[in-house]
Amino acid sequence: MGSSVPAAEREGAAGAGKVPGEVSGAVPGEGPVPTPGEASEVRGFWEGLGLPGLVDVHTHFMPERVLRKVWDYFDGLGELTGGVEWPITYRADEDERLALIREFGVRAFTAMVYPHKAGMAEWLNSWAVDFARRTPDCLHTSTLLPEPGVERYVRDAVEAGARVFKAHVQVGAYDPGDELLDPAWGLLAEAGVPVVIHCGSGPSPGKHTGPGPVAAVLGRHPRLRLVFAHMGMPEYADFLGLAERYDEVRLDTTMAFTDFSERLAPFPPELLPRLADLGDRVLLGTDFPNIPYPYVHQLRALERLGLGDDWLRAVCHENGARLFGLG
Repeated sequence: MGSSVPAAEREGAAGAGKVPGEVSGAVPGEGPVPTPGEASEVRGFWEGLGLPGLVDVHTHFMPERVLRKVWDYFDGLGELTGGVEWPITYRADEDERLALIREFGVRAFTAMVYPHKAGMAEWLNSWAVDFARRTPDCLHTSTLLPEPGVERYVRDAVEAGARVFKAHVQVGAYDPGDELLDPAWGLLAEAGVPVVIHCGSGPSPGKHTGPGPVAAVLGRHPRLRLVFAHMGMPEYADFLGLAERYDEVRLDTTMAFTDFSERLAPFPPELLPRLADLGDRVLLGTDFPNIPYPYVHQLRALERLGLGDDWLRAVCHENGARLFGLG
């Protein structure tokens, strides 16, 4: 999930007594660390499904000093999460994090950068261009904010090869329907570039979070490829409804169904049939490295929904590979 950073984001779940994604042995408040065998377990997961790897549409790589401030924010997040701590599992240097996500077998991932104030997006986009050039398995990521010049720098990013954008309504504290953004949304809709957008009200609501503001945007740009981060947590039903209404809308799984999120914003089991029906438009996302549990836990949480191997294959690889033309 995001942060507001100063100065710089197989058993059935409906079984009795079990929440979606519950994994035994997880202890609230403890800081799990990656184990030496975790990469083998992650690889065993996707190999068991007959996949060539994973496509993770929601990972965070950003300028180091910005990421460190994000981590500082999460270190003190208990006030927004009811006292539940958020220890960063993969607090390591960039090279180490890249080596690990590759060891996991993630074929393609993103660099979800996001600004919290005007004048920051272009700088982040410039950094992301360089990161994409030196990191070929990272999908070139860009971002935006409602500000003068946004249409220009979004066009520049698309022409430079941006393959996905990140929008963070909560951290940026803006209305996605702001008239300054309208030309940029139109440009992205025409270009077919997906936008991973954090617009749900978790972990804490903002003035412009929730389904209403983005529904208005989709009303004007129905072909805009919005990807609702975190399944739209906690307004799951409303965001599923928007995906059912608009053919180009998708959702990512980031942190959803995990033990951590089930304590804060449980996914209603009665929505599982709708989630199953949208299996071709759900994408794997994890929030790596900014997660308070091992990477494999997100995968096991998806598995324990009980939606079947075909659903898992689609979510963990096929949908993302198709969206980004990975073959």
